[in-house]
Amino acid sequence: MQRSNIFIYKNYLFFKIAVVIILAAFAAFLFYEPAVGHYGGSPLGYCFGTISAGMVLWMAWYGVRKRRYRSNGSTQGWLSAHIYLGTALTVIATLHSGFHFGVNVHTLAYAILLIVVVSGFFGNYAYMIYPRLMTENMGEDNLDGLLLRIAETDKLARQIALMMPDEINNAVMRACRETSIGVGLLEQLRGFQPDCPSAMAVQQLAVVDNDLSPDQRKLHHELYSIMVRRQTLVKRARQDLMFRARLGFWLYFHVPFTIALLMAMVAHIIAVFVYW
Repeated sequence: MQRSNIFIYKNYLFFKIAVVIILAAFAAFLFYEPAVGHYGGSPLGYCFGTISAGMVLWMAWYGVRKRRYRSNGSTQGWLSAHIYLGTALTVIATLHSGFHFGVNVHTLAYAILLIVVVSGFFGNYAYMIYPRLMTENMGEDNLDGLLLRIAETDKLARQIALMMPDEINNAVMRACRETSIGVGLLEQLRGFQPDCPSAMAVQQLAVVDNDLSPDQRKLHHELYSIMVRRQTLVKRARQDLMFRARLGFWLYFHVPFTIALLMAMVAHIIAVFVYW
């Protein structure tokens, strides 16, 4: 799969660059001891801070660049650099702080940076894994087709359930009436409905009532098969919505925090040069 090549892009080019940056930063931190000690306002701290700010701006530009259809260069290469240099950025920003944290705008900027980086990792994972899982789950089907087939099984199950005892009929009717598929963002993200009426109906139908007549036993077997098939369709539809929701949600999470990071970084820089 093409996206997997971002990790080995040009023989691990950006991985090697990130390793060199991290090692150089650690070497500078360990072998150069500022007279004022390690903190963001030391000469070395300013150096790390400048590098960190430049990397933040460069990686924020990636989000703009990938939406420009006429941009030049390899998008895959940019993404590879985005991942590896983003990892290096967390190290440099940590060394920039000198491991001094508190309740202030500086630590806030650092915390938002970590959120952005971690959410970026999740986004990369999501776009590598979820499209494949979506294809495996849906096959040649689509969501509209699944919903249509669920509606058809509902109609058939209701018809058969009317000829069954009230207990079975009520369970089937409740499953058809109260089963929800992707109602609300939370249900879409988790991909299931707590105490799903469909699952409860299938469990109830798995036990055959000894009081059923021979004709009802035949109908019971048919009804059970229909409800099991219906539950499978419902599960597939929920899974598809879950994958779509998770793919979209991380972006709505990642982008606002990236903007917040830029604002916090500006506030951090202003606070340093104005008040320090």
